[in-house]
Amino acid sequence: MPQFLLRGVLTRWLFAIGLSLSAAIQAANPVTEVYFPDLPKGTVGLGVGVRFSDSPYVGIDDAGSTAHSSSYDLLPYYYYEGDYLFYHGSTAGIHLLDNDSFRLDTLLSYRFDQLESARDDYFRTVEDREQTLEAGFEGAFKGDWGELSLSWVKDAQGRHSGEEIDLGYRFDWHQDEWMLSPFVSYVYQDQNLSNYYYGVSEAESRPDLPAYSADHATILRVGMNTSYQLSPRLRLYANVSIDQLDDTVTASPLVDEDFVPSAMMGVFYEFGSTKNEEALAQSNPERVGEWSWRLNYGYTTESTFNAVHRGDFRRDKDVDTNLLGLTLGKLLLDGDRVDFWGKLSLNRRLEKDFQDDFFEINAYVMAMGTGYSPWTSKELFRYGFGYGFSYADSVPAVEKLKQEDREKASSQFLNYLEAQLDIPLRNAFGTKGWWKNCYSGVTLVHRSGIFGRSDILGNVDGGSNVLTAHLECKG
Repeated sequence: MPQFLLRGVLTRWLFAIGLSLSAAIQAANPVTEVYFPDLPKGTVGLGVGVRFSDSPYVGIDDAGSTAHSSSYDLLPYYYYEGDYLFYHGSTAGIHLLDNDSFRLDTLLSYRFDQLESARDDYFRTVEDREQTLEAGFEGAFKGDWGELSLSWVKDAQGRHSGEEIDLGYRFDWHQDEWMLSPFVSYVYQDQNLSNYYYGVSEAESRPDLPAYSADHATILRVGMNTSYQLSPRLRLYANVSIDQLDDTVTASPLVDEDFVPSAMMGVFYEFGSTKNEEALAQSNPERVGEWSWRLNYGYTTESTFNAVHRGDFRRDKDVDTNLLGLTLGKLLLDGDRVDFWGKLSLNRRLEKDFQDDFFEINAYVMAMGTGYSPWTSKELFRYGFGYGFSYADSVPAVEKLKQEDREKASSQFLNYLEAQLDIPLRNAFGTKGWWKNCYSGVTLVHRSGIFGRSDILGNVDGGSNVLTAHLECKG
């Protein structure tokens, strides 16, 4: 995919994606970050993690949510490290300056802190403390001695309206397949932030819950990011940390802990790099710089992703809407049997009378396999399966209406799945024409949460499916 186009589109949408999320990533806590400092520029990867955490609040012992019964939080991880843009699972932003000794980044990040009053009767008079998106900057000096960083973030959604400053140090240690990176942080939270999460207003107070105003707070955090390389592309990771809370926090009648431990573990797969021309030149020089474009148009289906695969192509009888899309792709890995592509699609949701039309952007990795004739080695068909994330300017009408009927949440930011089946046009029309490297077939576009178990996806249990016809050409 042309880098100037990728950079231009993602820069426009990166901030919008962050503002759309209704869950939380904590900017300052590296426990929730996919940390692989050895990955080269241009790397694209996907993973999943399970986050465990104690809560500082009275009677609440875990990081679960009222939206589901689990004591953990499930986190999908989308990873990209470019010359300018980056998305590391828990943080996203733009590299303003990045060299061997110093980097300066803009940041978008989420805060996991929350208090759901429904989780314990003790909080029956207390308003919820919501998770929020924060934006700011981070600078870091780095060398053989480690990395010294300083970040500043401010609430971007007007929840706590406060600021946080984090002074941190980490050191990376590599031994064979292991990577260990211990870190320590000194975190300052201003009074607005601290009082939002730990203060008690007069309206919330009662005889057994006195009013309380928290002052600015400092937190000492220590922890470690770890990873183990199972194969050249597959890694396991586990992160831990513990926060020592400030006296102004522990004195709050909402709090019954002095220390808050957190942990996360998961698996990560590296698909390749958008800068992999050198590796491609060694394995298959004919495919160096290969990219694709695709146009597709279709309708919202009645059935689920799996049912459409089994041949149920019915239009949605309640929400008859359409989708028009343009997708650009860049070959990441030329495999023996399966290729991996990095893809970015811009779709126009045509909502008819339900609501105004709007745009949707999807960034994903697609595994593309090819079926050949056993007699002639002639390419007969391709099948692709993609996974990534989707952000829509508005919640699609089909998702909105169906979730309202079930009294469930909806979200502009969701997981993205795509299935693609097509045939080469040269088999029907020959190889002397513009169509010689083109394919025609069907694409199934799918948005969903992860069964309502992921804070970062708004704990959405539902989604939508659109069946489209497409034309794709490789260049």
